[in-house]
Amino acid sequence: MTTQTILPIDRETLAALSQNNNEPAWLSALRLEALELAGQLELPIVEKQKISRWNLDTYGTYTKSPAIQSVNELPESLQSLVKLEENSSVLVQRNSSVVFQQLSAELAAKGVIFTDLQTAIEKHADLVQKYLFQAVKKDENRLAALHTAIWNGGVFVYVPKNVEVDLPLQAVLMADDANATFAPHVLLIADSNSRVTYVDNYLSTDAIGVDQVVHNGVVEVFVNAGANVRFASVHHLNATNVTYRRAVVENDGRIEWIIGEMHNGNAVSETMSVLKGNGSSSDMKVICTGTNDQKLSITTKAVHFGKSSDSQMFTRAVMRDQASAIINGITKIEKGATKANGEQTEKVLMLSPKARGDANPILLIDEDDVTAGHAASVGQVNPEQVYYLMSRGISKQDAERLIIHGFLAPVISEIPLENVQDQLRSLTERKLGQ
Repeated sequence: MTTQTILPIDRETLAALSQNNNEPAWLSALRLEALELAGQLELPIVEKQKISRWNLDTYGTYTKSPAIQSVNELPESLQSLVKLEENSSVLVQRNSSVVFQQLSAELAAKGVIFTDLQTAIEKHADLVQKYLFQAVKKDENRLAALHTAIWNGGVFVYVPKNVEVDLPLQAVLMADDANATFAPHVLLIADSNSRVTYVDNYLSTDAIGVDQVVHNGVVEVFVNAGANVRFASVHHLNATNVTYRRAVVENDGRIEWIIGEMHNGNAVSETMSVLKGNGSSSDMKVICTGTNDQKLSITTKAVHFGKSSDSQMFTRAVMRDQASAIINGITKIEKGATKANGEQTEKVLMLSPKARGDANPILLIDEDDVTAGHAASVGQVNPEQVYYLMSRGISKQDAERLIIHGFLAPVISEIPLENVQDQLRSLTERKLGQ
C-alpha cells in the first residue's frame, strides 16, 4: 500500500507560471517532469533525523517583488550588508524574484556574466541548459525534484577562460513574505584557468515565523580545468531550510567552500565536492549554531575520482538549550584515484546540559595508494580554559564568549567581505547569548 504525496503546487499552476515567465519549452518540460517525479520519490534519508515530521510543504506561491533603483530602497537590515560602489557587482533577490542587480563595467567588458537565472535563460540559453541540474539531479529525492519544479529568481555566474575577477561578486537573497515561494537556484561556471570569489547571504525578516516558510535551495558550481572558485555563503533564515551545494571540479581546478549555517529553524544541508579531474582540490570550512529545540543535519562530502586529488574538510558546531546537531563528514575515494588525499575534522561544542551533538567522520576508500585521515570531538567548554581567563581578570561570561569566538574564528576569518564577517560575528553573539 502506497501513501499519496500531496504536492505544494499543481501541474496547471506550474505550467501557467512557466508560460508567464516566457520560459523555453525545454525548461517548461523539465519543471513538469520534476513535479511528476516529486509525487513518486521519497524524502531523502537523513541520519538520526525524522524530517518527515518537519514542515516541508509550506512553499507559498510565486510572488514577484517590484524592482528597485537603489540599495537605499532596501530594508535597513540589508543595507548594511551591501557596500555598493561604482566597481562593485551586486544582486538582490526579494522573495520570488530578483529586484536589483549591478555588474561592474570592467567585468562586463571581459565577458563576465552575473545576473539572475531567469534572465540568463533568456539571453544565454545554450550555456545554461548545458549545466543546469547536471550536478544536482532532479531525480535524487523528493526535495530535489520539488526544487527543480518550483525554483525562482536565483543567480547565474559565468567567468570566461583566463579571466580573473578580483573583487567578490555578492548576492543577497531575502524572504520577508510568509506567503511567497522562496527557492533560489545558484549556478556558477568558471571556465578554464579563471578565478572568482562569490559571496551570498540568505536572510529573512521578523515578519516570518520559524515554521511558516520552507527554503528549498540548490547550488551548482562547475570548476573547469585550472580554475579557482571561492564560494562563501551565510544562511540566517526563519524557516525550515534544505540546501544542496555541489561542485564538479576538473583537472587542477580548486573549490573553496566557506559556509555559515546560522539558521533559526530546522535545517538539512549537504556541501559536496566531486573531484573529477586529476590534481583537483577542495577545501571546506563550515560553522553552524543551534539554539532552542533546533534540529540540524550538516554534511560535508568529498568524492575523489581524479588522481592526486586533495580534499580538506573542517566543520565546527556550537549547540545550546535543547538543540541537536548531526555533523557528518564523508570522504569517498574511488578506485583509480591514486595518490589522492582526504582529511577531515568535525568538532562540536555544547553550552548546555541538554544540548546534543554527534560528529561522524566517515572514510570510504576503494583505492590502496592514497592517504586519508579524520578527527572528531564533542564536548563542553573546557573549565580549565575558563579558569585561566578568569585568573586574568576576565568575567566568566566574557571568558566563555572569547572561547566560543576562538572556536569559530578559523571559518569566520575566511569570509571574503568584512561586513559579512561582522554580520556573522553579530549573529553568533545574538544566537548564543554571548
